[in-house]
Amino acid sequence: MNLIAKAIEWISAPEQWEGSGGLQALLGQHLLFTVVAVLLAGVIAIPAGWAIGHTGIGREIAVGAAGVARAIPSFGLLILLVLLFGVLHKPEAAIVTFVLLAIPSLLAGAYTGFEAIDRKTLDAARAMGMTEWQILFKVEIPLGLPLLVGGIRSAMLQVVATVTIAAYVNLGGLGLPIITGLNLRRFDMVLGGALMVAVLALLLDLLFAVIQKTAVPEGLGKARKKAPRKLAPDKTAGEDANPKIDHSTSQEREKP
Repeated sequence: MNLIAKAIEWISAPEQWEGSGGLQALLGQHLLFTVVAVLLAGVIAIPAGWAIGHTGIGREIAVGAAGVARAIPSFGLLILLVLLFGVLHKPEAAIVTFVLLAIPSLLAGAYTGFEAIDRKTLDAARAMGMTEWQILFKVEIPLGLPLLVGGIRSAMLQVVATVTIAAYVNLGGLGLPIITGLNLRRFDMVLGGALMVAVLALLLDLLFAVIQKTAVPEGLGKARKKAPRKLAPDKTAGEDANPKIDHSTSQEREKP
């Protein structure tokens, strides 16, 4: 608890928020890397995921590629790309690393959103004479949007946590206090940087949770609320619903 108190004290110190190397600048760098990486990954992965979900072609390839991308260690990939791109292109190497990290979640969110749509809905749209482009933009994208936002949410959290390694190649971000603190054995600084990353991730998660909830189409949300719940069978109710048949004759029942 004493270390946590020291970390909070280090974060709240006014001098930590001053100058070009202050926490506000590091926070801005961290968010910039995160947002740019997710946007670029979205430009690549979302149209590809929509195409896979709409046509059903290439799903196995996408799943395999996403699995390979998830298995690549981010730190090792960053160092490799820095060596390949050269020390003058370290930001580009970092962005490529984070884009590759974000693509699997975005790709999965895009095509699973389409796969979750009831086929009867699409058949009804085609029966009404809608073209494939109309089905894509007026039916599939709106209905698949909640799962896509979930994919964006997952990608954002993965990237915001991994951007801390950018400090290893002198690109700033909230990983810089962690690395500097380890070198100086200032564990309050290390914990302070880690706490800021954790709080930033929680705030982004909360934001996208709200967006994901609002992305559910109004009609679909009402239908889910009105859907009847399946009750467990009641033994007494079963007996009342299937009364025993009295096979005795009317005369026998009239006897005193």
